[in-house]
Amino acid sequence: METDLLRWAAALATMAAAGLVAWRGPPRQTAWGFVLFSVAAVTWIAAAVIDGAPALALQNLVLLGINLIGVWRWFRVP
Repeated sequence: METDLLRWAAALATMAAAGLVAWRGPPRQTAWGFVLFSVAAVTWIAAAVIDGAPALALQNLVLLGINLIGVWRWFRVP
């Protein structure tokens, strides 16, 4: 049950983040999209660890790293 809530939260956060990044709004909006992607990745990692799904955990660990680079780059845009 608890992993269902985590998976739903992660899925909704991922969809919202994709919308923010795809919308091509101001740079800050894209930056917040990457923040939301990062939160979603952490949530997916937690669900994967609880479920014993190492492939999903590893995938989202890599995505977390990529998203943190996105946060760093987009928040630096003047």
